[in-house]
Amino acid sequence: MAGIRGTQLIGAGAPSGGAVPDAVPGVVVPRVRVQDLIDVVKSLRPAAAFELAGGTELINQLRALEDLKSAAAAAAAQARIAVAFDAAQRSAETAAGVPAEERGRGVAAQVALARRESPARGSRLHGLAKALVSEMPHTLAALESGHLNEWRATLLVKETACLAAEERCAVDEELAADAGTFDGMGDKAIIAAARTAAYRRDPRSVTRRASHAATERHVSLRPAPDTMTYLTALLPVAQAWPCTRPCPGTPTPSAPPGRPGPGARSWPTPSSNGPPAPPPGSAGWRCSSS
Repeated sequence: MAGIRGTQLIGAGAPSGGAVPDAVPGVVVPRVRVQDLIDVVKSLRPAAAFELAGGTELINQLRALEDLKSAAAAAAAQARIAVAFDAAQRSAETAAGVPAEERGRGVAAQVALARRESPARGSRLHGLAKALVSEMPHTLAALESGHLNEWRATLLVKETACLAAEERCAVDEELAADAGTFDGMGDKAIIAAARTAAYRRDPRSVTRRASHAATERHVSLRPAPDTMTYLTALLPVAQAWPCTRPCPGTPTPSAPPGRPGPGARSWPTPSSNGPPAPPPGSAGWRCSSS
Protein backbone atom coordinates (compact mmCIF):
# COMPACT_ATOMS: atom_id res chain seq x y z
CA MET A 1 0.00 0.00 0.00
CA ALA A 2 3.02 2.28 -0.08
CA GLY A 3 2.05 3.54 -3.53
CA ILE A 4 -1.03 5.41 -2.27
CA ARG A 5 0.38 7.55 0.55
CA GLY A 6 -0.19 11.27 0.56
CA THR A 7 1.35 13.14 -2.33
CA GLN A 8 3.72 10.41 -3.49
CA LEU A 9 4.56 10.53 -7.18
CA ILE A 10 2.07 8.69 -9.32
CA GLY A 11 3.73 5.81 -11.11
CA ALA A 12 6.59 5.68 -8.64
CA GLY A 13 5.95 2.08 -7.69
CA ALA A 14 4.69 -1.22 -9.09
CA PRO A 15 2.18 -3.61 -7.52
CA SER A 16 3.49 -5.77 -4.72
CA GLY A 17 3.40 -8.81 -6.97
CA GLY A 18 6.20 -7.42 -9.14
CA ALA A 19 6.44 -5.52 -12.40
CA VAL A 20 3.32 -4.73 -14.37
CA PRO A 21 2.90 -7.29 -17.15
CA ASP A 22 3.43 -6.02 -20.70
CA ALA A 23 0.13 -7.65 -21.74
CA VAL A 24 -1.84 -4.96 -19.90
CA PRO A 25 -1.80 -1.83 -22.10
CA GLY A 26 -1.92 1.76 -20.97
CA VAL A 27 -0.67 1.35 -17.40
CA VAL A 28 2.22 3.82 -17.64
CA VAL A 29 1.21 6.88 -15.61
CA PRO A 30 3.07 10.24 -15.76
CA ARG A 31 5.13 11.07 -12.69
CA VAL A 32 3.13 14.09 -11.59
CA ARG A 33 2.42 15.09 -8.02
CA VAL A 34 -1.29 14.84 -7.29
CA GLN A 35 -1.01 17.74 -4.87
CA ASP A 36 0.36 20.00 -7.65
CA LEU A 37 -2.74 19.33 -9.74
CA ILE A 38 -4.99 19.98 -6.76
CA ASP A 39 -3.22 23.29 -6.08
CA VAL A 40 -3.70 24.42 -9.68
CA VAL A 41 -7.43 23.70 -9.55
CA LYS A 42 -7.74 25.49 -6.21
CA SER A 43 -6.05 28.55 -7.69
CA LEU A 44 -8.79 29.07 -10.29
CA ARG A 45 -10.91 32.12 -9.51
CA PRO A 46 -14.09 33.12 -11.43
CA ALA A 47 -13.30 36.82 -11.11
CA ALA A 48 -9.97 36.45 -12.92
CA ALA A 49 -11.59 34.60 -15.83
CA PHE A 50 -14.34 37.22 -16.09
CA GLU A 51 -11.85 40.08 -16.22
CA LEU A 52 -9.93 38.35 -19.02
CA ALA A 53 -12.71 37.28 -21.35
CA GLY A 54 -16.12 37.86 -19.78
CA GLY A 55 -18.97 35.41 -19.23
CA THR A 56 -18.10 33.20 -22.19
CA GLU A 57 -14.81 32.25 -20.60
CA LEU A 58 -16.59 31.33 -17.38
CA ILE A 59 -18.83 28.87 -19.25
CA ASN A 60 -15.82 27.42 -21.10
CA GLN A 61 -14.01 27.06 -17.78
CA LEU A 62 -17.02 25.36 -16.25
CA ARG A 63 -17.13 22.82 -19.10
CA ALA A 64 -13.39 22.20 -18.91
CA LEU A 65 -13.62 21.57 -15.18
CA GLU A 66 -16.49 19.13 -15.76
CA ASP A 67 -14.26 17.16 -18.12
CA LEU A 68 -11.41 17.44 -15.63
CA LYS A 69 -13.66 16.23 -12.82
CA SER A 70 -14.32 12.98 -14.67
CA ALA A 71 -10.84 12.54 -16.11
CA ALA A 72 -8.94 13.71 -13.04
CA ALA A 73 -10.96 11.35 -10.89
CA ALA A 74 -8.58 8.81 -12.47
CA ALA A 75 -11.36 6.27 -12.90
CA ALA A 76 -9.96 4.97 -16.19
CA ALA A 77 -6.42 4.84 -14.82
CA GLN A 78 -7.68 3.13 -11.68
CA ALA A 79 -9.39 0.49 -13.82
CA ARG A 80 -6.22 -0.24 -15.78
CA ILE A 81 -4.09 -0.31 -12.64
CA ALA A 82 -6.53 -2.63 -10.86
CA VAL A 83 -6.36 -5.08 -13.78
CA ALA A 84 -2.56 -4.81 -13.90
CA PHE A 85 -2.37 -5.40 -10.15
CA ASP A 86 -4.63 -8.45 -10.51
CA ALA A 87 -2.39 -9.87 -13.25
CA ALA A 88 0.76 -9.18 -11.24
CA GLN A 89 -0.64 -10.81 -8.10
CA ARG A 90 -1.79 -13.89 -10.01
CA SER A 91 1.61 -14.16 -11.70
CA ALA A 92 3.41 -13.98 -8.36
CA GLU A 93 1.05 -16.51 -6.79
CA THR A 94 1.52 -18.87 -9.73
CA ALA A 95 5.28 -18.69 -9.26
CA ALA A 96 4.80 -19.36 -5.54
CA GLY A 97 2.77 -22.50 -6.27
CA VAL A 98 -0.59 -21.22 -5.07
CA PRO A 99 -3.44 -23.44 -6.36
CA ALA A 100 -5.29 -22.00 -9.36
CA GLU A 101 -8.62 -21.72 -7.53
CA GLU A 102 -7.03 -19.58 -4.79
CA ARG A 103 -5.13 -17.11 -6.97
CA GLY A 104 -6.27 -13.51 -6.89
CA ARG A 105 -8.54 -13.96 -3.89
CA GLY A 106 -7.23 -10.92 -2.04
CA VAL A 107 -7.12 -8.54 -4.99
CA ALA A 108 -10.62 -7.11 -4.55
CA ALA A 109 -9.98 -6.46 -0.85
CA GLN A 110 -6.76 -4.58 -1.65
CA VAL A 111 -8.55 -2.56 -4.34
CA ALA A 112 -11.18 -1.65 -1.75
CA LEU A 113 -8.53 -0.61 0.75
CA ALA A 114 -6.68 1.52 -1.80
CA ARG A 115 -9.90 3.27 -2.84
CA ARG A 116 -11.19 3.66 0.73
CA GLU A 117 -14.26 1.53 0.01
CA SER A 118 -15.94 -1.44 1.69
CA PRO A 119 -14.87 -4.94 0.62
CA ALA A 120 -18.20 -5.46 -1.17
CA ARG A 121 -17.81 -2.19 -3.07
CA GLY A 122 -14.19 -3.07 -3.83
CA SER A 123 -15.29 -6.35 -5.38
CA ARG A 124 -17.73 -4.51 -7.65
CA LEU A 125 -15.08 -1.96 -8.64
CA HIS A 126 -12.68 -4.80 -9.43
CA GLY A 127 -15.28 -6.45 -11.66
CA LEU A 128 -15.99 -3.11 -13.32
CA ALA A 129 -12.30 -2.62 -14.05
CA LYS A 130 -11.93 -6.05 -15.67
CA ALA A 131 -15.02 -5.54 -17.83
CA LEU A 132 -13.89 -2.10 -19.01
CA VAL A 133 -10.31 -3.08 -19.79
CA SER A 134 -10.95 -6.45 -21.42
CA GLU A 135 -14.38 -6.11 -23.05
CA MET A 136 -15.47 -2.46 -23.28
CA PRO A 137 -12.54 -0.37 -24.57
CA HIS A 138 -14.76 2.35 -26.08
CA THR A 139 -16.54 2.92 -22.77
CA LEU A 140 -13.15 3.03 -21.08
CA ALA A 141 -11.99 5.66 -23.60
CA ALA A 142 -15.11 7.76 -22.95
CA LEU A 143 -14.41 7.48 -19.22
CA GLU A 144 -10.82 8.53 -19.78
CA SER A 145 -11.78 11.55 -21.88
CA GLY A 146 -14.33 12.76 -19.33
CA HIS A 147 -17.41 12.13 -21.52
CA LEU A 148 -18.58 9.48 -19.04
CA ASN A 149 -18.21 9.42 -15.27
CA GLU A 150 -17.58 6.24 -13.33
CA TRP A 151 -21.24 5.81 -12.35
CA ARG A 152 -22.48 5.94 -15.94
CA ALA A 153 -19.74 3.56 -17.07
CA THR A 154 -20.97 1.24 -14.32
CA LEU A 155 -24.49 1.44 -15.73
CA LEU A 156 -23.27 0.36 -19.16
CA VAL A 157 -21.28 -2.51 -17.69
CA LYS A 158 -24.23 -3.62 -15.56
CA GLU A 159 -26.75 -3.57 -18.42
CA THR A 160 -24.47 -5.67 -20.66
CA ALA A 161 -23.39 -8.15 -17.99
CA CYS A 162 -25.76 -10.81 -19.35
CA LEU A 163 -24.04 -10.85 -22.75
CA ALA A 164 -21.16 -13.01 -23.95
CA ALA A 165 -17.83 -11.23 -24.34
CA GLU A 166 -18.16 -10.89 -28.13
CA GLU A 167 -21.68 -9.47 -27.92
CA ARG A 168 -20.65 -7.11 -25.15
CA CYS A 169 -17.79 -5.78 -27.27
CA ALA A 170 -20.23 -5.22 -30.14
CA VAL A 171 -22.62 -3.26 -27.91
CA ASP A 172 -19.69 -1.25 -26.59
CA GLU A 173 -18.66 -0.34 -30.14
CA GLU A 174 -22.23 0.51 -31.10
CA LEU A 175 -22.87 2.81 -28.15
CA ALA A 176 -19.52 4.30 -27.21
CA ALA A 177 -17.44 4.38 -30.40
CA ASP A 178 -18.20 8.11 -30.54
CA ALA A 179 -17.29 9.50 -27.14
CA GLY A 180 -19.74 12.38 -27.56
CA THR A 181 -22.75 10.07 -27.91
CA PHE A 182 -23.63 10.38 -24.24
CA ASP A 183 -23.39 14.17 -24.00
CA GLY A 184 -26.65 15.50 -22.61
CA MET A 185 -28.06 12.04 -21.83
CA GLY A 186 -29.37 11.20 -18.38
CA ASP A 187 -28.95 7.94 -16.49
CA LYS A 188 -32.32 6.59 -17.66
CA ALA A 189 -31.54 7.33 -21.30
CA ILE A 190 -28.18 5.56 -21.03
CA ILE A 191 -29.78 2.53 -19.37
CA ALA A 192 -32.49 2.39 -22.04
CA ALA A 193 -29.95 2.61 -24.86
CA ALA A 194 -27.82 -0.16 -23.31
CA ARG A 195 -30.81 -2.43 -22.75
CA THR A 196 -32.08 -1.91 -26.27
CA ALA A 197 -28.68 -2.67 -27.78
CA ALA A 198 -28.23 -5.73 -25.56
CA TYR A 199 -31.66 -7.09 -26.48
CA ARG A 200 -30.96 -6.55 -30.17
CA ARG A 201 -27.73 -8.55 -29.90
CA ASP A 202 -28.97 -11.43 -27.74
CA PRO A 203 -32.68 -11.45 -26.81
CA ARG A 204 -32.44 -14.78 -25.01
CA SER A 205 -29.82 -13.64 -22.52
CA VAL A 206 -31.85 -10.53 -21.66
CA THR A 207 -34.96 -12.69 -21.16
CA ARG A 208 -33.02 -15.08 -18.93
CA ARG A 209 -31.82 -12.16 -16.84
CA ALA A 210 -35.39 -10.94 -16.40
CA SER A 211 -36.46 -14.44 -15.31
CA HIS A 212 -33.61 -14.63 -12.82
CA ALA A 213 -34.53 -11.22 -11.37
CA ALA A 214 -37.72 -12.70 -9.90
CA THR A 215 -35.61 -14.95 -7.66
CA GLU A 216 -34.07 -11.88 -6.03
CA ARG A 217 -37.35 -10.43 -4.74
CA HIS A 218 -37.20 -9.29 -1.14
CA VAL A 219 -38.61 -6.88 1.43
CA SER A 220 -36.31 -4.55 3.37
CA LEU A 221 -36.79 -2.20 6.33
CA ARG A 222 -34.54 0.78 7.11
CA PRO A 223 -34.84 3.70 9.51
CA ALA A 224 -36.08 7.13 8.48
CA PRO A 225 -36.12 10.49 10.29
CA ASP A 226 -38.74 11.36 12.94
CA THR A 227 -39.23 7.80 14.26
CA MET A 228 -40.39 6.63 10.84
CA THR A 229 -39.16 3.78 8.67
CA TYR A 230 -38.85 2.90 4.99
CA LEU A 231 -40.52 -0.38 3.99
CA THR A 232 -39.23 -1.34 0.54
CA ALA A 233 -40.27 -4.31 -1.57
CA LEU A 234 -38.53 -5.53 -4.72
CA LEU A 235 -41.22 -7.55 -6.51
CA PRO A 236 -42.26 -8.65 -9.99
CA VAL A 237 -44.86 -6.33 -11.52
CA ALA A 238 -47.61 -8.95 -11.33
CA GLN A 239 -47.13 -9.28 -7.56
CA ALA A 240 -46.47 -5.62 -6.84
CA TRP A 241 -49.49 -4.16 -8.63
CA PRO A 242 -52.07 -5.55 -6.14
CA CYS A 243 -50.23 -3.67 -3.40
CA THR A 244 -51.57 -0.40 -4.80
CA ARG A 245 -55.17 -1.40 -3.99
CA PRO A 246 -56.77 -0.95 -0.53
CA CYS A 247 -56.99 -3.98 1.71
CA PRO A 248 -60.24 -5.95 1.24
CA GLY A 249 -63.03 -4.94 3.64
CA THR A 250 -61.38 -1.66 4.60
CA PRO A 251 -63.72 1.37 4.43
CA THR A 252 -62.68 4.05 1.96
CA PRO A 253 -62.05 7.36 3.76
CA SER A 254 -63.28 10.66 2.48
CA ALA A 255 -60.56 12.93 1.20
CA PRO A 256 -59.37 15.54 3.74
CA PRO A 257 -59.41 19.16 2.56
CA GLY A 258 -56.63 19.83 0.08
CA ARG A 259 -55.78 16.15 -0.33
CA PRO A 260 -56.42 13.64 -3.13
CA GLY A 261 -59.58 11.56 -3.19
CA PRO A 262 -59.93 7.80 -2.68
CA GLY A 263 -58.53 7.04 -6.14
CA ALA A 264 -55.08 8.32 -5.18
CA ARG A 265 -52.38 5.75 -4.49
CA SER A 266 -51.10 7.31 -1.27
CA TRP A 267 -51.64 10.17 1.15
CA PRO A 268 -49.08 12.99 0.97
CA THR A 269 -47.59 14.62 4.04
CA PRO A 270 -46.17 18.12 4.41
CA SER A 271 -42.85 16.70 5.58
CA SER A 272 -40.08 16.17 3.02
CA ASN A 273 -38.06 13.89 5.29
CA GLY A 274 -39.63 10.68 4.08
CA PRO A 275 -41.99 9.12 1.56
CA PRO A 276 -45.72 10.01 1.55
CA ALA A 277 -47.65 8.28 4.32
CA PRO A 278 -51.37 8.11 5.21
CA PRO A 279 -52.81 9.71 8.35
CA PRO A 280 -52.79 7.49 11.46
CA GLY A 281 -55.85 5.26 11.67
CA SER A 282 -56.87 5.80 8.05
CA ALA A 283 -57.39 3.16 5.41
CA GLY A 284 -54.60 4.56 3.30
CA TRP A 285 -52.14 1.83 4.24
CA ARG A 286 -51.75 -0.79 1.56
CA CYS A 287 -51.65 -4.53 1.71
CA SER A 288 -48.40 -6.38 1.19
CA SER A 289 -48.03 -9.13 -1.36
CA SER A 290 -47.47 -12.63 -0.13
